[in-house]
Amino acid sequence: MSNELEGLRIVLADDHAVVRLGFRLLLEGVGAEVVAEAERGEGAIRLYAEHSPDVLVMDVSMPGIGGLAALERLLGVAPKARVLMLSAHEDAIVPVRAMRIGARGYLCKRASPEEFLRAVGEVARDRRYLDPALAQVVALAQLSGTASPVESLTAKELAVFMKLAIGRSVGEVAEDFCLSASTVGTHLYHIKQKLQVNNAAELTLVALRNGLIEG
Repeated sequence: MSNELEGLRIVLADDHAVVRLGFRLLLEGVGAEVVAEAERGEGAIRLYAEHSPDVLVMDVSMPGIGGLAALERLLGVAPKARVLMLSAHEDAIVPVRAMRIGARGYLCKRASPEEFLRAVGEVARDRRYLDPALAQVVALAQLSGTASPVESLTAKELAVFMKLAIGRSVGEVAEDFCLSASTVGTHLYHIKQKLQVNNAAELTLVALRNGLIEG
């Protein structure tokens, strides 16, 4: 493993400093170099442009625009970016969406250190990598005719939905995404229509049932 990762330049994006430190120690222990760290999606985009790393390792759930929206924005300007997305949740919806947007890999944070290093190595070689623990649930979600209604949301709607589901207000979400409150309100209207919910509590319940947030 050390030979495969030695010399790789990595940017880490996670809002938990202790998590970033753990990743840094793992990567530096096999000869990779962490060239920069971000705690928000916006910072990850800026640091990628500044350092052009071999791999960006980015958490799905961060303050600001969050990982999914940052992934979409980054690939809009750097389509060849190799990004490994991480999440604490073992749902199927987010990994499916992340891979559709263009992430090269997706890994649950419950994975072993060896699995994390393997994922970074695969993504660095521009190979697609999906956490083995998620592979079955993702395959079933893609094949099933009873997909979650959350799958009907656009990437921007999903990003807004995940913010609202954890209790962010329309105004706060507008600030996170640099949108007007009326635009976020329009997204919320479409989200409610697609998910057939009426209020914030029901949004949170849908997120919980789909494994997008923890209770």
